[in-house]
Amino acid sequence: MDSKSLYFTGLRRVSLREESILPPGPGQVLVQTVMSAISPGTELLIYRGQAPREMAADTSIAALTGSLAFPLKYGYAAVGRVVELGPGVARPWQDKLVFAFQPHQELFLASPTELLPVPPGLGPEEAVFLPNLQTAVTLVLDGKPLIGETVVVFGQGIVGLLLTALLAGFPLARLITLDRCPNRRLASEGLGAHASLDPGQPDVLAVLSAALQGQAPDGKADLAFEISGNPAALDQALAVTGFHGRIVIGSWYGTKTSKLHLGGSFHRQRQILRSSQVSTIAPELTGRWTRDRVLATAWEMVQRCRPARFITHRFPLAQAPRAYELLDRHPEEAIQVVLTY
Repeated sequence: MDSKSLYFTGLRRVSLREESILPPGPGQVLVQTVMSAISPGTELLIYRGQAPREMAADTSIAALTGSLAFPLKYGYAAVGRVVELGPGVARPWQDKLVFAFQPHQELFLASPTELLPVPPGLGPEEAVFLPNLQTAVTLVLDGKPLIGETVVVFGQGIVGLLLTALLAGFPLARLITLDRCPNRRLASEGLGAHASLDPGQPDVLAVLSAALQGQAPDGKADLAFEISGNPAALDQALAVTGFHGRIVIGSWYGTKTSKLHLGGSFHRQRQILRSSQVSTIAPELTGRWTRDRVLATAWEMVQRCRPARFITHRFPLAQAPRAYELLDRHPEEAIQVVLTY
């Protein structure tokens, strides 16, 4: 049978290709995709030609092989229904709603071990957010927020908003977020941020400092997260973080570079820069935390956060080029864009 798959074919170009899908073999199932979510961070880097083409697509996801060079089939947030079982697969898998780390495509073959059954009470519009909440959970694990701390989050895209939702459940002294888009700042405050600022306003660092004043000994942040995708935000994070403060970098900049001012107070303040990436767990946590435990926590957070409210646009797969054009040209209009099948 034939299936349409989305390919990144060149700079700001995506197209659909017909691919032949064989019947499921032993130990395999055939899944019909219902919905997939576009990652506005990683996928836009690929779309804009800002991803390092020699880099492996993702060594932790079996469905993503090869490099990031064009043409490239990509994506990692698909929800579908099992429509056919191969020999040796247990009958309960038939018609099961599942999540898979798979590219944008109508049909795909997978082993049941590569699928995550969607918990009861959740539909495709909630389940499709699992990778984003897995990332948000990983950021929290890496940041280790403490009671009474002041925390700043740069970037309120979908991962930033979900991180804010998780952090709002901690007894923090202050939670301040920053984003250029008014609709995201409004959503951030609705999730529990004490204030959400525009990082582009000329006096933003002074306003941020005033918001933190009196909440920490030096009026600085104890912990900052940089997940805006904008390298310039990392320098702002350094400027607002205090002595021995932690800056967790969740952004992937691709081929973009970051210019940091490290000749001032950075060394004397003993600031800590730490990368965070969802495909691995920090070594100091692996005694207690496994990938399965992180995923189980992410599912629980999906149920608590109910993130389907952040879907702003739905496009049929055939209109995928319009979806990427929207995210590229008018990011202020969108929070989460999904493809339907």
